[in-house]
Amino acid sequence: MKPARALVGIAVIAALLPAAGALSQAPPEGNEDESKVPRYTLPDPLVLADGKKVSDRKTWSDKRRPELLRLFETHVYGRTPAGGPRARFEVTKTDPSAVGGRAIRKDVAITFGDAAATRRMNLVVYLPNGAKEPVPAFLGLNFQRNDEIKWPIATIVERGYGVASSFYQDLFPDRADGAGDSVLTLFPARRGPDAWNALGVWAWALSRALDYLETDPAVDARRVAVLGHSRLGKAALWAGAQDQRFAIVISNESGCGGAALSKRIYGETVAAITKRFPHWFCANFSRYADREADLPVDQHELLALIAPRPLYVASAVEDRWADPKGEFLGALGADPVYRLLGTDGLPAREMPAVDQPVQGTIGYHVRAGGHDLSEYDWRQYLAFADRHLRRGR
Repeated sequence: MKPARALVGIAVIAALLPAAGALSQAPPEGNEDESKVPRYTLPDPLVLADGKKVSDRKTWSDKRRPELLRLFETHVYGRTPAGGPRARFEVTKTDPSAVGGRAIRKDVAITFGDAAATRRMNLVVYLPNGAKEPVPAFLGLNFQRNDEIKWPIATIVERGYGVASSFYQDLFPDRADGAGDSVLTLFPARRGPDAWNALGVWAWALSRALDYLETDPAVDARRVAVLGHSRLGKAALWAGAQDQRFAIVISNESGCGGAALSKRIYGETVAAITKRFPHWFCANFSRYADREADLPVDQHELLALIAPRPLYVASAVEDRWADPKGEFLGALGADPVYRLLGTDGLPAREMPAVDQPVQGTIGYHVRAGGHDLSEYDWRQYLAFADRHLRRGR
């Protein structure tokens, strides 16, 4: 479908959204009334800290990109330490006839630390049976353990892609006191308000899974798409921003601290998210609760850090808490960087209609339904991967 036919005004989308308060799980710190969105000014991703305009690829890569990474490390996610405990990879089990004979399944133990203190990440990998060459793959953390993941694995492997996933709490339990049972115990003690936390660890874990995939001759590790849903979408974006080995980055309803603009103060706010989940971000992020205007970055700049690699941002019309409009505007705000770097960016200036995806180097859709990683979402991601990861395209 041509972009012009897929677009409608943002006002039409707003009319399709359910009334404020429709999602009962939203705590009172959130805002679901578009009329209460304040006027805000977004920082320009193409202006250096000294005020000079970024007008070429070299200035972006040598100066502006490192500046933005430091800002997100300092104010949002925390600093990911260099180095870290050495990873050891062991394929503990292989099933050559998984998924009804369609795939080879490998269970991989990724162990960090030494005999005295270790942490283990359990990665499950499905690869299409009968592949003639190394295959591209989808990699993401999951809310389910490896024998229970709800991704459409049969569909994915039949399309010629591998699948790699791990339970997200393997390396940082998702609770406020989870640090003591996390992989952080194998690093030097965290200090300062910019110390990394759970989202930083989950992003780091995705890179360590990619380290393993680089050792598997059946996987083309240069063609790995990293994705995540909800909080794991935040982790996928932060992983993709830091680690340029990921070929595609996909955010499914990642909301506040993910693809949605913080300064809109719509849906889940900085105050709400840092109160409910203080262990996700660095301590500095909570300083911007009810002070989003003072935040020196916003999430369109996180998305810009993925440029020029393909990026997909997805929303759901009933998921007001994740702010579909703010997620679209985040993708739109990254578009100038994508275009500076020679891509077609996001082929939309206005938010597309429900179930009418737009796909350039940046893809976006808002689908019917609520907060979930659905079969519809997967159809769009597979089409996007076909466009960008298939050889000869």
